[in-house]
Amino acid sequence: MAEEIGIEILTEEQYAGLQKLGKFDLKTSSWLRTPDAVRALGGALFGDRRYDRVFTFHNGAESYYAARGFRGILKV
Repeated sequence: MAEEIGIEILTEEQYAGLQKLGKFDLKTSSWLRTPDAVRALGGALFGDRRYDRVFTFHNGAESYYAARGFRGILKV
């Protein structure tokens, strides 16, 4: 979906940088770009902010499109 709308899903590092600009994902979480090695093993990463900290978690890639959105970057 991200490719369809012309954006890239944020990496863990970009997501941490975004969280320095404001407080995002206080009640939800967002899928993050997952390294190929992790995806090859069936995993996917997501992040959120809780307790005034930014967390990165993992889940099975089969859940990748379920119940979470993603944060993206548009380069112009």
